[in-house]
Formats: sequence, C-alpha cells, structure tokens
Amino acid sequence: MDMQQNIVITGFMGTGKSTVGRLLAKRLDRRYVDMDARLAEHFGKPIAAVFAEEGEEAFRTAEADLCKELAAEQQLVVSTGGGALVNESSRTALAETGMLVCLTASEGEILRRLSRATDRPLLAGAEEEKRKRIRTLLGVRRAAYGAIPYQIDTDDSTPEQVVDRILAAAESHSEAPGMQRLPVRTPEGMYDLCLGDGILAYAGKLLTNRGLKPGRAAIVTNEMIRTHAETLAEGLRQARFEPIICTVPEGEQHKTLATVANLYEQFLAAGLDRTSTVLALGGGVIGDMAGFAAATYLRGVPFVQLPTSLLAMVDASVGGKTGVDLPQGKNLVGAFKQPAVVIMDTAVLSTLPSDEFRSGLAEIIKHGIIGAPKLFVQLENEGPINLVQLVADAVRVKIEVVEEDPFERGRRAVLNLGHTFGHALELVSEFTLRHGEAVAIGTVAAAGMAAELGRCEPALAERITQLIDRLGLPITAPGYDVDAVLAAMGHDKKRAGKKLRFVIPQDLGDVVVIDDPGEDVVRRAIQRIVL
Repeated sequence: MDMQQNIVITGFMGTGKSTVGRLLAKRLDRRYVDMDARLAEHFGKPIAAVFAEEGEEAFRTAEADLCKELAAEQQLVVSTGGGALVNESSRTALAETGMLVCLTASEGEILRRLSRATDRPLLAGAEEEKRKRIRTLLGVRRAAYGAIPYQIDTDDSTPEQVVDRILAAAESHSEAPGMQRLPVRTPEGMYDLCLGDGILAYAGKLLTNRGLKPGRAAIVTNEMIRTHAETLAEGLRQARFEPIICTVPEGEQHKTLATVANLYEQFLAAGLDRTSTVLALGGGVIGDMAGFAAATYLRGVPFVQLPTSLLAMVDASVGGKTGVDLPQGKNLVGAFKQPAVVIMDTAVLSTLPSDEFRSGLAEIIKHGIIGAPKLFVQLENEGPINLVQLVADAVRVKIEVVEEDPFERGRRAVLNLGHTFGHALELVSEFTLRHGEAVAIGTVAAAGMAAELGRCEPALAERITQLIDRLGLPITAPGYDVDAVLAAMGHDKKRAGKKLRFVIPQDLGDVVVIDDPGEDVVRRAIQRIVL
C-alpha cells in the first residue's frame, strides 16, 4: 500500500461515506477530512442553509476549490459530498494523488437509511418524493459514479467490513493503479485474478510478485491482437522476462489438436523448458488451446491467462478448464490446468468489435441469473456502465461456483445455463454463430422451457428474453432444422449417459439442473427459437 496517497471515499448520500471514512482514518492513523463539514465551516452555516441562502452553484464552486486543495495534500482519508466528484475536473485532480472509492447501496436501502434525515437539502419532502428524487439523482450521477475505479456495495456489509474491503483494494492499487484483486481457491492452492483498466503493462510485476521466475515466456496470441501482445511483451521485458510471441489462427474452427501440435513446435523452437511460462493472450479459444498446450508440454509448465474478450474475462479464463474440439463436438479433449494468475485489462475491450462485446454480455446475463440478481437488475436499469465492476461482479459468481466444484462433479453444472442449446446451435451453424450469441439464444430457450414446465413464472422468462434483446443479442436463430439441433445435442459432453441435461432458471439467483425433460418439451423449446 502506498502510504503517501490519499484515499478518497465518495458515493451517493446514505451509503456510509462519513462513518466508513472515520473508521478507515482511525485504522490507518491518518487525518480525516469530511468535505461537507469543512465546507460548512467555510460558509459559517450548515450545508442546508448554504443551499437555501446562497444557492447550489455557490456551494459547488467552493466544493471544487476544496477538491483541488485536498489533492495537493498527502496521507488523508477524505469523505466527499455525494455530488462532489460529479465534477470531472475535481475527480481528475483527486485521482492524480489518491485512490478513489465509490460506496454504493440500493435505492431501497438508501431510502431506509435517510428516512428520518432532516439535513439533506436535495432530499426534502415526503417519502414518495424522496424516492423519486433518489432515483432521479442516481440517474444523473450514474456515469460519474461509474467512472470511479473501486466500487463497494454497502447494502449487506458493516462499516468495518467496508473498511476491510477498501484496505484490500488499496493493496491492489499499489501493484497497479485501479486494480482489483480477487482470490480464487483451488485444490492445488490459490491464485489471484487481477482486474483493472490499463494493467497489461504491469504484467511482468504481477507475475514476479506471484513467484513466476523471469526467463523465456511464450505469448500465445493471434495477429488480430498483435498490438496488445507488444504491450504485454514490453511489460514482461521490464521484469527481465524474455517474451516470444507464438501465433495461432483466429476462430473456433482452428481449436484443434493440429493447432496445438503446431504450438508445441513453436515452444520447442523457442527453447521453452519446464520453468518457462505460457501466457494466453486472447479470447476463449486461445485460452483453451494455450492452457491445454501448457498442461501437456513437458508434462506441464506454468500458465497465465490474459483474456482480451469480455466473454473470456467472465467465463473461459477462470476455472482451469482447457481443451480442443473434435469434429463431433466442442471441447471433447482437454485437461484441467489452473493458471498461476489471471490478468484482466478492461482497456483492451475498447478495441473489440461491437458484436464481440455484446457476445460477452450473454455470459454476464447468465451469471446474473445464476447467482447475482443485483447484477441482473443493474443491467436492466443501467446497462453496462463501469466495465471493471461489471466484470468483477460477474466473475465472482463463477469463482464461487468453481471453488465449490473445481472438477465439474456437481454444482459447477449450473454454469451451463443456455449451453446445451447453445453448443448445439454453434455446431449446426458451423460456428458462424458466436459462442455468446448461441448462449443468449440458448438462455432464452432454457427460460421458455422452465416456464413451460412450471419451474419459473412466465414473467421471469419474459424479463430474461427482454434483457437479452435490449442489450443487442439475438433471441432466436431462424432457419435451423429442429432435428439437426436435437441431433447435435446428442454430442454434448454435458449429457448424463443417454439423457440430455439442461440448466433452467427458477428465479433470479436460483437455477436447477434437470435431466431428460422429455423429447417433446425439448423439441418445443427448440421450435420457439428456430422457427
């Protein structure tokens, strides 16, 4: 942790900024600054009186001046007013010398906490008026709050727990600015998932901090993301690694044993030994192949995941599953290979084609349905605002599941929501459908099946369909033959013996695995999405 940097806590009123700020300052033995208290002292009157007598503009001007003043100091814990960092110049000034943290809470929790407040000039009136004002203000400030690197939900946390999370974030921030660190526990030990905007350049430091030895390192990638490979290579060189770029063709159709054999040849030509590291820089296809190659080359060498697609960040890069396809189906040959570390740089997502970005949203929606209802509702209400937090919230669902079931023998099956239909659609489309697109359609089919079987309310199936559609993903795949899709399901590795296995939603945060719901039910589910 950088002991010189300020820690600045912001967020909407009622999220706990002052309480948490005081506790944090006490924990760190630092000077605490409550900006609203400082401004009240400056004006010689309460904030409510400033608004009433001098107007909001006068208050905001003084507030912006104070932000610049505090940015010039060190070792402070600062709690801002709820609107202080809506001002972009104030936000930038404080970020240059400190770490910014945004506390969040649900609309209902904010209303509960402020129900008896009499000193909130922007929140006057009866309860319903307060609710409307909260909703309006949250909407106005959403983008500004979303720009804050660290987002901490306070709904179900004590102030002490929030302080612990801020301190953990501060440790990550000292490794790479804006970085979050999420631990992933496996039977082989623990590894870190490092997540942030612009952290690819810090890869060498992140690797050496986790015990990987400098030396030859193979960056497995493709020509489409060569620029990111050069950024990664430079970061590795700064930490005394010797990066070698190994390329593979782009596309699921090349995820084969032949491509992996070519990787072995590139590793041998580069002189990789058992201490060398293989780094997968790309989407899920590259992660699967590079991981399988790392698991089998010289009977196993260290492996690092650096996903560059949204889909790979929230799904394929976590959990240790690697593999290649056979003509009969996806991922029929593979191995479990846990990475030494996963590095997710959301800055690379800006170079993704829009269709690829939307494809990744399908897995995020899936994770919301499986285990993060608040994430699902956030997407309904706000869409994808803060990418770092969006990825963090989604990937936490997968982390929780794979920690409980690392070898896919039980609960991990819930991650296959939409995939029995989706993999079949990919196969019959000859992989012209993107994986995320197929999963989106498959999720619609699974929700429809759940409603037909009486396992969920029809309204939930409709909400799922509407959100998928609203985010620009397909909800049908017209033109494909029902029998062909049904036959393709027979090759799915997730079947139970001769029975087809499906994951269906019962409620947000509640999914269930069912076996063999009946061919007629499956046919009708397919018909709804292809006809």
